Amino acid sequence: MTGGGGTGTQTDTEVTTHTQLIPPYHLILLDDDDHSYEYVIEMLIAVFGMSKERAYLHACEVDSTQRTIVITTSREHAELKQEQVHAYGPDHRIPRCAGSMTAIVEPA
Repeated sequence: MTGGGGTGTQTDTEVTTHTQLIPPYHLILLDDDDHSYEYVIEMLIAVFGMSKERAYLHACEVDSTQRTIVITTSREHAELKQEQVHAYGPDHRIPRCAGSMTAIVEPA
């Protein structure tokens, strides 16, 4: 550094930056017999903004394997989406349906 009088010495400061990745979490939709394909598709479109085709593929997967990973994201975002799934309400097409589908959050 020059100018302004002073001692003419310069101090170098080393700055170390550490990047810490946020661990990913899965939001997993679980199968049951109280929700129709139509319900699952409508809910995925409404909550996640999915295309009808992608939502249908998730409906098929949850029906055949008992679960489907809907999103992988931060824990906070996965928990927010879980709350939205749980708040979506029952399937009006199935009289015995008492509430929303179950979604769980697990480390990826």
